[in-house]
Amino acid sequence: MTNPEAAAREVAAEAARAYREALGERLIGAYLLGSLSYGGYAPAASDIDVALVLTDAEGVSIADTTTALQERSPLHRKLSVFWASLPALREGRDDGRFPALDRLQLADHGVVLLGSDVLAEIARPAAPELLLESASFAIAVLATPEVTAEFRSPRRLLVDTVWFTKAVLFPVRFLYSGTLATGRAANNDEAIEWYLSQADAPAKSLVRLALRVREGHPLDADELRPELAAGLVPLYRYYIEDQLRRLKDTGAPEDLVSAFADWDTRLAAG
Repeated sequence: MTNPEAAAREVAAEAARAYREALGERLIGAYLLGSLSYGGYAPAASDIDVALVLTDAEGVSIADTTTALQERSPLHRKLSVFWASLPALREGRDDGRFPALDRLQLADHGVVLLGSDVLAEIARPAAPELLLESASFAIAVLATPEVTAEFRSPRRLLVDTVWFTKAVLFPVRFLYSGTLATGRAANNDEAIEWYLSQADAPAKSLVRLALRVREGHPLDADELRPELAAGLVPLYRYYIEDQLRRLKDTGAPEDLVSAFADWDTRLAAG
């Protein structure tokens, strides 16, 4: 039987070769990111993260190559690709699709799949940038009316392993990352260990269940439903309270602070 991590790494290597063929000399290198690079890969829940560093990103389109790869198998559908030019990465910018946290992962944990090793040239985003970007991501992806409604009446959360683990563990990772003053790429395992050690943290049994599901425990709607009902909203309100304090302390844009306050009000109202 093929080792799941080895199979995922082979998909990443296959993707790197496909992007080299599509991009030619514009591709400086392809790199492994995420849990496949720093450890803790979970076959049930982890993506296969690949980073592309380019000579320049103007006019670059990787959508066709990505779609073709993702259509090859269910494992290929887990492929997630980030890209930017080397000049932008040296300057701490994103001129493609390369959020700050993933740029930090590239600098700290990237593994060369093919091409040149330019990892030492990547600028490491500072903690304030990571805070603002993760907060903006949370508002854009997790604070929508649709997701808020799903938190109250779960359907997809009961059947989608990846969505369940991400929905529970995103705030845990964001909370833990906020404790790392120098800014670095935190992984799920250390974030979960830290969260469970916090005396006042709510929803610990839900977080433990998300860890078990990442490790291969099957989703069981009868098991999940009461855990989600008891823990998901308290977990997010705990996270929002922390983020509001940090955002105010760093002088974040008022619209971002207001968005978090509105999100908390909607969750509290049920």
